[in-house]
Amino acid sequence: MFDELSARFEDAVKSLKGESKISENNIDLALKQVRNALLDADVSLSVVKEFIEDVKEKAIGEQVVRGVNPGQKFIEVVNSELVKIMGNENAPLNENENKPTVILMAGLQGAGKTTATGKLGLYLKEKQKQVLLIAADVYRPAAVEQLKTIGKQYELEVFSDLRQNSKPEKIVSDGISYALKNQKDFIIIDTAGRLQIDESMMDEMVRIKEVSNPDEVLLVVDSMIGQEAADLTKSFHEKVGITGSVLTKLDGDSRGGAALSIRKVSGKPIKFIGTGEKIEALQPFYPERMASRILGMGDVLTLVEKAQKEVELADAEVMQKKLQEATFDFNDFVKQMRLIKRMGSLGGLVKLIPGMNKIDDVMIKDGEEQLKKIEAMIASMTLVEKQKPELLAAEPSRRSRIAKGSGYEVKEVDKVLSDFQRMRGFMKQMSNGGMPGMGGMPGMGGMPGMGGMPGMGGNNNYRPKKAKSAKKKKGFADL
Repeated sequence: MFDELSARFEDAVKSLKGESKISENNIDLALKQVRNALLDADVSLSVVKEFIEDVKEKAIGEQVVRGVNPGQKFIEVVNSELVKIMGNENAPLNENENKPTVILMAGLQGAGKTTATGKLGLYLKEKQKQVLLIAADVYRPAAVEQLKTIGKQYELEVFSDLRQNSKPEKIVSDGISYALKNQKDFIIIDTAGRLQIDESMMDEMVRIKEVSNPDEVLLVVDSMIGQEAADLTKSFHEKVGITGSVLTKLDGDSRGGAALSIRKVSGKPIKFIGTGEKIEALQPFYPERMASRILGMGDVLTLVEKAQKEVELADAEVMQKKLQEATFDFNDFVKQMRLIKRMGSLGGLVKLIPGMNKIDDVMIKDGEEQLKKIEAMIASMTLVEKQKPELLAAEPSRRSRIAKGSGYEVKEVDKVLSDFQRMRGFMKQMSNGGMPGMGGMPGMGGMPGMGGMPGMGGNNNYRPKKAKSAKKKKGFADL
């Protein structure tokens, strides 16, 4: 989403290279590039103007200190202002300690309201909360069924009333009574939307709000609508009264302007962001993390949270020992690949790692294809071969059989085995302190862009003759 914006910020910083300090003269070009980048990203014009003025005011005169150049100082100021316009800090849900917390979901049709309702329900369930979803959209065909399907799949209870002419406010009132009897912690109400804001929708929202007395009114906003997102949030707040927003489809082709505009224009915080189609793809919104990603500095905290969610401590300790002793085998490699898939797309994870923002989509796609190829080869191995890769080095007939079983050439199997041996040496070096902080990163050997890192040669004792004479091809340790 922010790739283009990140690149433009980088160009702005380059214009300050070689300067002794940030001045009126040398900052103008940088600010012009930042201004154009923000406008291209669909950031509201009023927000852009104020942002540029604030950055200029705070950046001019910043002296260079030892080890810090004007470009780095400029990035520091820009980062601070980005965090500021997005709300400074995460805004948690307002929880009611005396009765079930009621969350009213609002928004236009097509913004992903029903899906967001299910995602939020699962998010709260994973925090050991008892959740009830109320299906109050009685107009859109199959809206109730969609919510029920989500509920059934993820064991979330859904309250609905399919009787003809059922009023949304009556359904909500009955649902809340049910939740009170069954001691629910959270009630999430899915409401109807329209193609545009109209009086009938607003009147209905007001009636539902009156009977539900919600602790949160969250507006679900499609980030694809760009500058209109902030104005939409403001309009809903003026007519209904909202407490925050959920920004959806941030993994799509949106240019990020909504994330930078909503808080500033509407005065209401973004509380959650949708980062994918999977129901697990809902995250609390942290302005400082988003600013870091916009500036191409990665988002290690989000990456760690994703890993913690999927990795059991006992499994991590076993894996760490295997890495230290270089006994990591093909079974372990498959586990790590599947772990990465559960955490999200390879491209999405790579962009969270500092310094990896320059990896383009073509490299990411090549990396994903390479991982699929490796998984097919591993699937053609016997249990003993997966546990003892050295057997494959000693017996060419085994490599030949694996090649036939997976549909690839023997030289490709040779290359994968050679790269695997190199990776084991590299991972051992990292886990023993060769690359501080990187040892526990699952599947890092298969990520694009890792080939140039020190230690990739590692323990590469196995070099088949056929692989030597073959044309050099990228293996997973090079990707």
